[in-house]
Amino acid sequence: MRLKLFRGFSLFFTIFIGIGAFVGGICMLIKPDGSILHMEGMLVYFKVLPFSDVLFKDYIFSGISLIIVNGITNLITFIYLLLNKKIGYILTPIFGFTLMLWICIQFYMFPKNILDTLYFIFGILQLLCGYIALVSLNQENFKFNELDYPYINNTSDTLVIYFSRMKYTKKIAYEIANEAKCSIYEITTPERTNGTLGFWWCGRFGMHKWKMDINLDIDINKFSKIIIVTPIWVFRMCSPIRTFIIDNKDILNTKDVSIIFNHFNPWLPKKAISEVKSYININNITSFTTMLSHTFKKKNNCLSKS
Repeated sequence: MRLKLFRGFSLFFTIFIGIGAFVGGICMLIKPDGSILHMEGMLVYFKVLPFSDVLFKDYIFSGISLIIVNGITNLITFIYLLLNKKIGYILTPIFGFTLMLWICIQFYMFPKNILDTLYFIFGILQLLCGYIALVSLNQENFKFNELDYPYINNTSDTLVIYFSRMKYTKKIAYEIANEAKCSIYEITTPERTNGTLGFWWCGRFGMHKWKMDINLDIDINKFSKIIIVTPIWVFRMCSPIRTFIIDNKDILNTKDVSIIFNHFNPWLPKKAISEVKSYININNITSFTTMLSHTFKKKNNCLSKS
């Protein structure tokens, strides 16, 4: 539903801005004095730009630039979106940002006016809608299959324990357990965590650093080493993992415990590290970053000793 909604918004903005720019540019080429658009008296404002005495004696250069920069680009992007090609989802936010830059030049040149402000807002909306649509597309196409990890050993004395809302952290946990040939266990919760509403609900818990009720049906006493894998919620570990650590901190402090964070930002928030260390002793802290919902990259510079 989210992908369908924001793809629709992206289609609207690309066709609306593309046609508007194309028509405006054609009008400038038909009447280089700007009379069709009632812009005859605005050429004087172009004098603040470099090479104004050469490029901006009339609207020919402006018209060609408008057609190329905001017209053709957005119309091509509209076609790609219509065909449901991924390149269309990538180009939509790029050309939303391009429109914002174009309008920033007009802010610099022209007196304040409502039209420039509206198109700047359109650029922001195109960028945001295109970005959300791109993330939603990657989420919909995300592939994960437990059968791809055949070396997980449920008799091992090492346990990988994790919580995952969207399966990205789950994939990291399975990769680690498969490589280490150890046991794995998923913490679950009765709280709403799925979908867009789940995102906002979990964000509320993350913002307040609340615990969240969890379902835990495993005896962690029988494991000598425990690897905790957690996503970041509002710059902290997720609430289900917070509950697990707080409720079992006495046991965990007798174990060899490592923690792995999965975060969207390129950096690992320091508050996430300090909070975990305030509850239990950690031997290793490692970090992965998930960009655009599908790329996993290990951040070796986040490795630290407690």
